[in-house]
Amino acid sequence: MNHDIVEEDLLRPTAVTRDAGRDLIPAAPVARPPATRQRGRGGRGDAPVRVAIIHDWLVTYAGAERVLEQIIACFPQADLFSLVDFLDERAFLRGRPVTTSFIQKLPMARTKYRAYLPLMPLAIEQLDVSAYDVVISSSHAVAKGVLTGPDQVHISYVHSPIRYAWDLQHQYLQQSKLTSGPKSAFARLILHYMRNWDSRTSNSVDAFVANSAFISRRIRKVYQRESEVIFPPVDVESFSLCEQKEDFYLTASRMVPYKKIDLVVEAFARMPQRRLVVIGDGPDMHKVREKATPNVQIMGYQPFSVLRDHMRRAKAFVFAAEEDFGISVVEAQACGTPVIAYGKGGALETVRDQYGPHPTGLFFNEQTVQAIIGAVGDFAADPTRFLPADCRANAERFSVRHFRERFFGFVRESVPALRDAALPSDSGPGNPPDNPYDDR
Repeated sequence: MNHDIVEEDLLRPTAVTRDAGRDLIPAAPVARPPATRQRGRGGRGDAPVRVAIIHDWLVTYAGAERVLEQIIACFPQADLFSLVDFLDERAFLRGRPVTTSFIQKLPMARTKYRAYLPLMPLAIEQLDVSAYDVVISSSHAVAKGVLTGPDQVHISYVHSPIRYAWDLQHQYLQQSKLTSGPKSAFARLILHYMRNWDSRTSNSVDAFVANSAFISRRIRKVYQRESEVIFPPVDVESFSLCEQKEDFYLTASRMVPYKKIDLVVEAFARMPQRRLVVIGDGPDMHKVREKATPNVQIMGYQPFSVLRDHMRRAKAFVFAAEEDFGISVVEAQACGTPVIAYGKGGALETVRDQYGPHPTGLFFNEQTVQAIIGAVGDFAADPTRFLPADCRANAERFSVRHFRERFFGFVRESVPALRDAALPSDSGPGNPPDNPYDDR
C-alpha cells in the first residue's frame, strides 16, 4: 500500500519562524454538510446520516487511495478531509472538495509533507468533524486520531499502524542512516512520542477494519483491539486471463529497500539460463542495475498497458517483499500468472500454497538470494501444477465488488441509523488503473 520509507527529511525539523507559524496555523477548518442531501432509507427521522471520510494525505493515487476510492463509492455524499491535498488526478474523488489541515500551507509541504511528521498528530486533531454522525478514517499514519464525540460512530480502515514507529522502527532508522548521533536521538524521541499518541488515540475508534489478517495481528498487538478483516479492492476486471505463458519471469515494484528487488535480480544473475524482466523505478535503481546480468532486463517505469501485458505473458511473478497486502500479487493472479513469493505478510493470504488444493504459487522462507534461487528451481521443476484458471479464480476474491459489499455491510451493521440503507449501485467516475511501481 502507500507506505514510503522514512527518509532523513521526515524526521528533520523544518525551519518556520514564529511569526510565520502563527500566520500559517489558522482556526480549525470546518467543512459543513450541504444544506440538502439525498436522504437514504437509513436516515434518522427526516435527517440524513452525515458521513465524513478522513485520509492521511492526498498526494498520489496508490494502494491506500484505491481503498479510499471505493469507500467514497460506498458513501458518495460524504465530505472528505485530509492533512494535505496536492492531487493532480482527482477523478477518483468524484468531484468532492477536500478540507485540509494547516500543514497544507506550510513551506514546501507539496514535496516535503512527510517532514512535518511531528506536527501531524496536532494537525489531524484540528480537523473538525463534530457535525457528522459517522466518521470513517482511512489510516496508515494519523487519520484514525481525528477527534470524535460519544454520539459519533468512528470506523477506521487501517492499512497499517504507523510502521516506522512500531515494529519496523529499527529497520527504517537503519535505512535512513539514523542509527547514531544527535539526529538519531531526535528521531527516536519523535517516534516514541508517535507511539504514545498512536496507542492513546486508538481508544476513540469504535470499530477497526484491517486490510489483512497480518495487519489485524498488528492491530491486536499495538492497540489491544480486535478488527474485521476486509481485503483491499483490486481491479481484477482490468486484467484478463492468459493461458499461453512465455519463457520469462517478472517482478514489478517501486525500487525501495524493503521491496528487495536487488535480491531478485542477484538471484537471477546466478541463474543465467532463466530470463527476468524488471518493471519499476525508484531510489534503488542504481543498485539494481549494478547487479543485472544479460539475462535480466531492467525496463524502468512503464505505463499500465505495458505492465499488464508482461503480467499476462510471464511464466511467474516473483515477489520478495514483506507487504501488508500486496496488490501486485493479486493482479498477477488475475492474469492467470502464478506467484513465487516471500512467505510472510499479506502474500500468505493472497496466494494459495502449492501444498493445498488449487495452488496459485509457492513461497520461500528467507529474504536471501539462495532462498529465491531454490524457489524458482522448485517452480520450474513442474510449473503445470499452477493452472491459470485457478489463479484467476483466486484473484476474484479481491474484486472491487466484493470490497464494496463487505465494507458497506460492515458500516451498516455498525451504525443503527444505516441498517436499512442500500449500497449505491452507480460506480461513478474513477481513475483508470495506473502503474504504482514507479517513484515519480
